Parts: sequence; C-alpha cells; structure tokens
Amino acid sequence: MRARYTVASRARRKKVLKLAKGYHGARKNRIKAAKEAVMHALRYATIDRKNRKRDFRNLWIVRINAFVREHGLNYNRFIEGLRKANVAINRKTLSNLCIEDPSAMLKYIEIAKQHIKV
Repeated sequence: MRARYTVASRARRKKVLKLAKGYHGARKNRIKAAKEAVMHALRYATIDRKNRKRDFRNLWIVRINAFVREHGLNYNRFIEGLRKANVAINRKTLSNLCIEDPSAMLKYIEIAKQHIKV
C-alpha cells in the first residue's frame, strides 16, 4: 500500500489544468507548464484590475481636455476653476457630460472661468 496522497494531488493538478483550459500548446495539458502559465495569468489579472482604473481615468481626462480646449480653457485651468468654485464633481461624470449633454458642460466651463484669474 504505497500510493498515499493520490486523491489530493490529483485534485490539485486538475484544479490547475481547469484554470489553464484554452491555453496554447503544452500550457493546457502539462502540469508544470500549466502551473506557471496560470500563476502568471493570475498575477497579471490582479495587476490589470488596477491598470484598468488608471486607463479609464486617463480616458476621462483626455475627453474633458479636448472639450474644454474648444471653449478657451485647458484641463488644468478648468479643474482649478472648479476646485476654487467648490464644485465637487468627478471626472467620469464630467466626461459623460462632454458626450451626452454639452450644454450642461458649458455651464461648468463658465463656472470655472469665473473663478480663475485670466
């Protein structure tokens, strides 16, 4: 009676292979290759959840900047004006306003212009 931990070790390997399903070549069916591929994939998934937030914030800033430049300001001065006017609105909402409701965004631009030194 020699095989002692077969059930547990097989379960561990099956778990790794299940996570590696759909990978190319040996990474989908050889334990060592699959384990390394899964470890890397999980690490990148964790990192990229943070990066996604960074990427979206950058997109919102680019959209806002493009819109306010058409109306005689730049992003930096616009945000400065809103901060001095005590307008608490996030960049995601401002970005959506640029696209969906430009007239409301123009009101924010006027508020910002009133509160900055020209």
